Amino acid sequence: MKLTFLSFKKVLFAIGIMLVMIPQSLMAQSEKPKNLLLYDNQPYHFGFILGYNQMSYAIKFNEGYQLTAHPSSEYPNVDSYASDNATYYVRSITPVPESGFVVGVVGNLRLGKYFDLRLIPSLSFGSRTLEYQFYRELNNGATDNNPYFTKRKSIFSTFVEFPLQVKYKSKRLNNIAAYVIAGGNFKIDLASQKKSQVDITSDQGELKTVTDNIRVKRTDLAAEVGAGFDFYTGYFKFGIEAKMSFGLFNILDSQNLIYDSSIKSIQNRTFQISLTFE
Repeated sequence: MKLTFLSFKKVLFAIGIMLVMIPQSLMAQSEKPKNLLLYDNQPYHFGFILGYNQMSYAIKFNEGYQLTAHPSSEYPNVDSYASDNATYYVRSITPVPESGFVVGVVGNLRLGKYFDLRLIPSLSFGSRTLEYQFYRELNNGATDNNPYFTKRKSIFSTFVEFPLQVKYKSKRLNNIAAYVIAGGNFKIDLASQKKSQVDITSDQGELKTVTDNIRVKRTDLAAEVGAGFDFYTGYFKFGIEAKMSFGLFNILDSQNLIYDSSIKSIQNRTFQISLTFE
């Protein structure tokens, strides 16, 4: 079952409650021997990260986009709808989160007793899907028995990411500590989408090659916030973390086709749950 971004907020809220309640319950327990007693005094250390993500988009639409008529030349699809002389309308565009995964390397620099600076170069694999509902109006006066139809367009991505985060951690209670993170993430998309090139004729009769999909820019900068817990074992520190990533720039690379002409701006959104081993 796919999570919605409303449920993402609920997850982060639940983690915040856990950050408050778990330390209180631990204080009621008897003191236990601490593992890796001098671990947090190291000036720096390294590790790796494995994670699950869900990528989606935040979309702002042009005013009155549902009433905007699009000629067949703006709809470069290779199925039967491309061959008629019809006018198309975009009734709705719905982003659908898709699942992916993350692998990376953790570099941690100690700034103080409770603060760390973390750089986590990562590879993030995933996709975003947009579900379009179209309305077709035949220009020859013929009756269309099925004027509404739906198309899904997926944008596949492989991001090289460079998250730089400040980590604030709580006082250690036995072998567990809570923390929050905040920072930025510079992303480069090595495969901005699975390209599907088709040739279309413009209203002026010019032949041009376009991508039969929405196109997005390769680079982005995101703000990130999250929270998690560190567990000190006898040999390494294990962490579990949840974070949200909010793209700061409009990444739409408009081609003036039916897929993007209704959109004013589009921004990346990512929810991620990670396991760290340090």
